[in-house]
Amino acid sequence: MRPDENYISTSEAAQALGISRQRVLQLIKNERLKATKFANIFMIRRVDLAAVEDRPQGRPPKAKPAQNGRKKRQK
Repeated sequence: MRPDENYISTSEAAQALGISRQRVLQLIKNERLKATKFANIFMIRRVDLAAVEDRPQGRPPKAKPAQNGRKKRQK
């Protein structure tokens, strides 16, 4: 029984985000995804899921080294 139609399960969230259920639980644990516990089951509001969908996933790209203006020596 779903507490409200505005909530989805961790499995449904995983499918919507294209990630594993374990990753969803990890996002909840790391407080990157808000969730509420109903009868010992995490439920996620659709609005909170949309906020995670808009956030870029993964690490940001490494910065390129700065150019010092000198040319490389040719042999």
